[in-house]
Amino acid sequence: MEMRTAEGLRVLDAERAPGQQPMGAAPKLQVKGVSLSFPQAGGGRVEVLQGVDLSLGEGEFCSIVGPSGCGKSTLLSVISGLIPPDAGSCELDGKPITLGNPAVGYMFQSDTLLPWATALENVRFPLDAVGRKDDGLCLSLLKKVGVGAFAQAYPWQLSGGMRKRVQLARLLAQQPKVLLMDEPFGALDAQTRLLMQEELLRLWDSTGLTVLFVTHDLSEAIALSDRVMLFTNRPGSIKEEYPVPIERPRAIETIVQHPAYNSLFVQVWQSLRKEITLE
Repeated sequence: MEMRTAEGLRVLDAERAPGQQPMGAAPKLQVKGVSLSFPQAGGGRVEVLQGVDLSLGEGEFCSIVGPSGCGKSTLLSVISGLIPPDAGSCELDGKPITLGNPAVGYMFQSDTLLPWATALENVRFPLDAVGRKDDGLCLSLLKKVGVGAFAQAYPWQLSGGMRKRVQLARLLAQQPKVLLMDEPFGALDAQTRLLMQEELLRLWDSTGLTVLFVTHDLSEAIALSDRVMLFTNRPGSIKEEYPVPIERPRAIETIVQHPAYNSLFVQVWQSLRKEITLE
């Protein structure tokens, strides 16, 4: 199996396949041989995922990139427990992940704030679900993500970036160990997206959470991640992985000037474009 460095060197590692964390580290999140297919309207089934294996260590930030429709988002749904796989398993700290596990936070592409609830009430929601009341925690989380002054505002009164910040605060309120993030900034304008990337890196650095991040944006994947995993076309599986040899902490506005950035971008794109069809 193949892994590539930022300098383009091929590294053959018989002990570790693409998608697996560096050797010697105990996995925080582990996906083992996950395959999934869906029934088709005309009969038969379409294979979406095929033998996906990956693992993330404690506090690791990894991104998945790949062609549209390759199963990236579906994989997150499988990991969260929303969709049971045909084969394989997903584990957190060595134990199977079940639907509703508060240790797994899931941030969807779409805006999932409750429109009839204030920002504070939205952040309070996961606590209400378990009969816990802690407005002090909720307010502190809103302040932590930069929208503390808007605790009593409704979603329709907030900008797209502010709503994403409230969603992040709500995820943190459930005190997860792992964040699954499905193109969370894809619908934002370019400037707001950069600000949210900065915010996410700051939060990740302060919390030490393990993050699995799906994106179509190669620049975003490189800027945020410790490793970038490349999915094949459908049925999706991990084709290659690319360690990101850029030191932390990182500045979003200057990362493109790092000597490793352009080399890594070109390598990932050249491999990705082979998986893309325009049909």
